[in-house]
Amino acid sequence: MALKMSYCALRWQTPDLEMALAELKKAGWEGWEGRLPLDWLGPPERLRQVCANAGMPMVVYTASGSPDQRDWAQVERNKRRMEYAAAVGVNCFMFMNGGKPEGRPVSAGDLEAAAEGAEQWAEYAAQFGLELSYHIHTNLLVDSAEDWKRYMGLLKKARLCIDVSHADLWGYDPVASIVDFWSQLNYIHLQDYSSTSRAADGTYLPVWCDVGQAASLDFGAILQTLDQRGFSRWVTSCPGEPIPGQEDPISEAKRSKRMREYLRGLGY
Repeated sequence: MALKMSYCALRWQTPDLEMALAELKKAGWEGWEGRLPLDWLGPPERLRQVCANAGMPMVVYTASGSPDQRDWAQVERNKRRMEYAAAVGVNCFMFMNGGKPEGRPVSAGDLEAAAEGAEQWAEYAAQFGLELSYHIHTNLLVDSAEDWKRYMGLLKKARLCIDVSHADLWGYDPVASIVDFWSQLNYIHLQDYSSTSRAADGTYLPVWCDVGQAASLDFGAILQTLDQRGFSRWVTSCPGEPIPGQEDPISEAKRSKRMREYLRGLGY
């Protein structure tokens, strides 16, 4: 069974979308994760046509902010993004945690409140046939393997995107995490780093690079595990740090070809 490979348009804000997607298609990707503002994307029918012209569907759309924050405007803003995602026909709607509380450790109550917000979002999204996916990420509210497990135990409707690099930074073997959270998994991020350290306050300080450039993780074992277990959702690769003078979407799309070639070299 072939894994479905897509690209994370992590830094795109105002791209010439038709040209950028055409370059992603040339690089060998099958879809893309979008984070762009709605006013740039335009009506859903316009985006569907742009994607169809390039043969590059948007497969995941992301939140603006986090369900950890419960103020009315934040919730309404993301309801519009969920409605848009459903109208475009994406695979799932991805979100991350917000920041940690200032001046004190994260408490069980913080995790419970954050999970409650995520569950409310998931319930709203479900009426459109849309799934939510919680993207693990260092330096945010959930910031350890232990709290990750606690948080996931609180989620019944929202599901999970494992970013294998962040699992690895928490000391959680990525392959083991895929197996352990299999029943909640609906999305995967591949990301690579060339080196990492931690600041005095515990902040993780990885130096991100294109997937395969450092091969800091066993990406072959990760992909093989997904393949052997019949993972049918999207696997998305993230670009590394921007390159001065080549930060524009077209340049980044062209540069992504080496990530796709690396994954093909692993058999995917």
